Amino acid sequence: MAVLNLRPLAGGRILRGSQPFGLDAAATSGFLTEHGIQAIVDLRSELERSLVPWLVQDGNDKDNDGGGSPAVAVPPAVELIHNPLDPNAIAGSLQSVETAEDLGDLYLGWIRLRPEWVGDALRPVARGKRTLVHCSLGKDRTGVVSAIGLLATGGTEDQVVADYAATTANLPDVLEVMAETWRLSVPSTPAEYFSPDLMILQSPEAAMRHFLARFGQEFGDVRSFLREAGLTGVEVESLRNGA
Repeated sequence: MAVLNLRPLAGGRILRGSQPFGLDAAATSGFLTEHGIQAIVDLRSELERSLVPWLVQDGNDKDNDGGGSPAVAVPPAVELIHNPLDPNAIAGSLQSVETAEDLGDLYLGWIRLRPEWVGDALRPVARGKRTLVHCSLGKDRTGVVSAIGLLATGGTEDQVVADYAATTANLPDVLEVMAETWRLSVPSTPAEYFSPDLMILQSPEAAMRHFLARFGQEFGDVRSFLREAGLTGVEVESLRNGA
């Protein structure tokens, strides 16, 4: 299988995608080499990582969750960064998302409570590494980091919205594979948990436009937000201009 919903951003400095579905160690190595990936920012919770782990050979592991999860070996040229955000344990209820505006507000709640989560995700990009950013579906957590990353690297709001909405065409395949993954690992998971009718499993343009409008009202410009998120002035400028 593969990393799904995969596409480059910011001239290829950032890759966004899903988790590595069904990749053995050899396929993982081939994937990382093919795409020239120098850093992986894994936004998943410890449980999610345990269901679909990265299978890589050796190197160093950096774990930002403090949860004591086992170290994952990575090739020396690839930095694996665990930077988790568990949507079930932070602002807002996934079950309460009924409209596109609710979805945008959910995203805003994440970065309001955890601005450093975004800064940590974009730091390897600021340091000049070609970085894969991913969660499980590559839609929500990945979408938020990608949106701010695109703005920080000079992208327009229209480009951010178009990138977010591009996930829509990929969702049927991603949801099918995700449902099978959970069915095998957690058989008690209800089938409707992965229903495409749920707003939380959609990526409408209106959700991102709402998020961006509220982001601007609350945080002003993206550079100010990233400084608040823990990046240095040099790192913020490196995102804008290329390291």
